[in-house]
Amino acid sequence: MTVDIRSHGLTRRATLGFGLMVLAGPAWAQAGDADAAYDRLLKRYVSASPDGINRVDYAGWRANSADRTALDGYITELSRLKPSAMARADAFSFWGNLYNAVTLKVILDRYPVASIRDIKSDNWLDPKAYTGPWRQPRVTVEGRRLSLDDIEHDIMRPTFKDPRVHYIVNCASFGCPNLMNRVWRAATLEADLDAAARAFVNHPRGVTVLADGALRVSSIYKWFIADFGGNDAGLIAHFRQYAEPALAQRLTGSPRIADDDYDWSLNGLRPVPAPRG
Repeated sequence: MTVDIRSHGLTRRATLGFGLMVLAGPAWAQAGDADAAYDRLLKRYVSASPDGINRVDYAGWRANSADRTALDGYITELSRLKPSAMARADAFSFWGNLYNAVTLKVILDRYPVASIRDIKSDNWLDPKAYTGPWRQPRVTVEGRRLSLDDIEHDIMRPTFKDPRVHYIVNCASFGCPNLMNRVWRAATLEADLDAAARAFVNHPRGVTVLADGALRVSSIYKWFIADFGGNDAGLIAHFRQYAEPALAQRLTGSPRIADDDYDWSLNGLRPVPAPRG
């Protein structure tokens, strides 16, 4: 199918063959092998914490040159594939895994940092380059050089038109939905997306009910409100869809969204070491 891809005031056409072709043969076998290697890395370095926020052992991963090379190899393997020829669930998983793997590489290449926003994009002509690493092209897929912004906002959001995109991508911050400690796979994608949505909506960094009954929500919901129905009523409907009983009870009536916030601190396992010197 053909979709309009819009980003930063520009419009271009992209042809995407989701659901129209079946990816078969050696390419898919290689992707499976690569996913298995990435899965092992995630299990080794991503761990759940009692506060409900998954943390990454960036220090340990940075110190292990073989595992850093393995992550680089995984990104290279994904870049050789053709997501335009994948079924929807395969492509959704592919882009989510690629986004997260590239983000991990960005952090590991520059660690220690206190926040991903300490890493800038190398494009002084782009004012948004100074807000973080998302604007710099970092990987080539099907002949197109892509930044993290390109993957999320030019490809995933307009192609899949699913608000759960925001639960599959991780920006290495406490404020973000959790980075899973395993790879995203087509076979379990729907269940995993729903589980990720429930985990975030029911965590205080997703939705907090204040003393007066109003809501404080993650800034993700305000930044991308268009993906959640376009207004506060749409956001609340989304929260109710994934709310556990305790939160669902607090969402009865017409609660007001009073505030939003986001924590850009690095989602690391250990405190960031003090700068040398």
